[in-house]
Amino acid sequence: MEKVRGFEIAKGFEDKNINLPERKTRTSAGYDIEVAEDTVVPKFELGQKPTLISTGVKAYMQEDEVLYLYNRSSNFKKKGLMLANNVGVIDSDYYGNEDNDGHIMFSVINFRNEDVLIKKGEVVGQGVFGKYLVTDDDNAKGTRVGGFGSTNK
Repeated sequence: MEKVRGFEIAKGFEDKNINLPERKTRTSAGYDIEVAEDTVVPKFELGQKPTLISTGVKAYMQEDEVLYLYNRSSNFKKKGLMLANNVGVIDSDYYGNEDNDGHIMFSVINFRNEDVLIKKGEVVGQGVFGKYLVTDDDNAKGTRVGGFGSTNK
């Protein structure tokens, strides 16, 4: 079977009992993505860096596709968690990169006045695959050389 799009376990997580993301209903757009290991998200303080939550998974897709990462709808109400970048964008060439193998992480900020524990196996967010378009005069020629935050380096 030809691989078109999907999820795999990222390197370093093969023996960690990671569940691959899945949709819960037939018409769900998003694949629920779980946390790979217990993670404490510290209480909010001005100027703090976001916490990166490991998932242990990577995504493969066609060249003209993207995986959008969205916060779980109940995360803010129940835990005070928001995505630091509002919507994560996983490009097709992130898969298998030499820095981190394409390991997907959620960048979150805790707006509560207390630390929040996210337990292994909890759903942290959703991934939605989509196509993207380019302009008539697009001439992007660069290649990815790393993982998280590596564009233009």
